[in-house]
Amino acid sequence: MKNITFASSKFKILIIMKKIFLLSVLFLSVLIVSAQTEKKEPQVAKKQNGPEITFKTLTHNYGEIYYGADGNYNFEFTNTGNEPLILTKPRSSCGCTVPHWPKEPILPGETNAIKVTYNTHKNGAFNKTVTVYSNSVTHKTVVLRIKGKVIPKPKEELPAKPKSSVAPSNK
Repeated sequence: MKNITFASSKFKILIIMKKIFLLSVLFLSVLIVSAQTEKKEPQVAKKQNGPEITFKTLTHNYGEIYYGADGNYNFEFTNTGNEPLILTKPRSSCGCTVPHWPKEPILPGETNAIKVTYNTHKNGAFNKTVTVYSNSVTHKTVVLRIKGKVIPKPKEELPAKPKSSVAPSNK
């Protein structure tokens, strides 16, 4: 009986040693594989050739604006690319917003504007968009936004003549 228990404990030790050996081989192989992979330098993004449209701002908030007031705003942009920028007809989200855009190509480095006119003849809050289409290499479409609230004009009143506190005298 002692021989069987002695043999079984040797067998258990042998199994444990095999497991340790296999785990260490696996660990070493992972280390070797990871050491052989090249560490890549971070790549600097290359600037693409072509036109590039860059706006100063994409949103204009009128705040509170009076009924019938000037609803114009110019969204300025620059061609930051290295080829001429061409805009196609911008689309507004409704008929109350009208975009005016340059029809001629914008050369590299030039600045221009898209004039957006909002019809302020309707009271209430508004939030409208104009989608600009171009041949830009990274921004084929750009969404411009205007928002605000049209409020009634204050009523104009003539100044009232101040009432005198002194009673008129009859002479």
